[in-house]
Amino acid sequence: MAGPQPLGDPAPPDGILPVSAALGASDRDFGVYLHVPFCRVRCGYCDFNTYTATELRGVKQSDYAGQAVLEVEAAGRILEDSGLPAREASTVFFGGGTPTLLPAEHLARMLQSVRSVWGIAPGAEVTTEANPDSVDAAYLGRLAEAGFTRVSFGMQSAVPSVLATLERTHDPERVPLVVRWARDAGLDVSLDLIYGTPGETLADWRASLEHAIAQAPDHLSAYSLIVEEGTKLARQIRRGELVQPDEDLQADFYELADDLLAAAGYSWYEVSNWATDDAHRSRHNLAYWRSQDWWGVGPGAHSHIGGVRWWNVKHPAAYADRVLSGQSPAAGRETLDAATREVERVLLLSRIREGIPVASLSAEGRREVAGLIADELVDGAAAIGGSIELTLRGRLLADAVVRRLTD
Repeated sequence: MAGPQPLGDPAPPDGILPVSAALGASDRDFGVYLHVPFCRVRCGYCDFNTYTATELRGVKQSDYAGQAVLEVEAAGRILEDSGLPAREASTVFFGGGTPTLLPAEHLARMLQSVRSVWGIAPGAEVTTEANPDSVDAAYLGRLAEAGFTRVSFGMQSAVPSVLATLERTHDPERVPLVVRWARDAGLDVSLDLIYGTPGETLADWRASLEHAIAQAPDHLSAYSLIVEEGTKLARQIRRGELVQPDEDLQADFYELADDLLAAAGYSWYEVSNWATDDAHRSRHNLAYWRSQDWWGVGPGAHSHIGGVRWWNVKHPAAYADRVLSGQSPAAGRETLDAATREVERVLLLSRIREGIPVASLSAEGRREVAGLIADELVDGAAAIGGSIELTLRGRLLADAVVRRLTD
């Protein structure tokens, strides 16, 4: 299970937001994230807030959709009582965990609650994550009928030995099947990959990329494996059973991904994400990077409305107790001050291809631009045109760029 909650102030039992959260809300997009905290098995590298059947202790997966609906309904009342204007959801994202461990009808019920409470904007992006071995053609068809538009498959790798180290349970040969079934249902497709698994070679990573590209997904994510404290993977590395991922090799993995994806017609639009065109960028994730508003539903889910951030209680049993008793499931929250919001703005926008307007930086940040160009971290022509856009080297050292722009 995931680590401790963030530090923050206690959240009020009624969930009412401070007046500041409503300021400028009509100019921000609104999205909904629904967390489904269930997995068939726990992968050794994962520190997400997820639970296998033996860890649920007194709550059932079959009851979860009804509990999530209660939070959605309460959220609608809380936003209204907090003075927030009515806004349709421009994106909806089901993440986990493995949302598709639940029956398709349960996901449809949760989506219908969003539609009933807020409405879903015309052309909205509605995504669910899925493991390749958790869906079939009929399941994906039912999702499409319910209003889903997109599915993101956790492929991770095409190499059996890498999947085994990650403790993923699917056969890589199932990926072409689920992609075809999703296409047949009319769904857009994203594939998620992980690089830098202990023991993974550059040849392994090339094979995974080529297998993913061969499926012609609309969107592809490639994330560097991070060894999180408290996970089984961290313990295996500490005991010497597995080797710590090498940072230089991970940079080689990233450069290979960028080369192969560009050659296949994909363009990067965020440090870890590529799409066939602008229409197939993940609009939900772009809303995070652009500091828009979203309500996170479910155990451990995080929300952000107008500079107020909060997070729900983590265990499904505690979550069920809260929503069934009519209380807000929020465990804590913080109201971001101006300085924190500025650092986060730079941190998030710098990851996007369009970058940050130079004019929006502090005087200290603007003075750093020439040095960043000289160090080949920022595109010089773009900076002269008024935008901080990362080079390939800059993407590999994005955190260092942010520090220089905000220190």
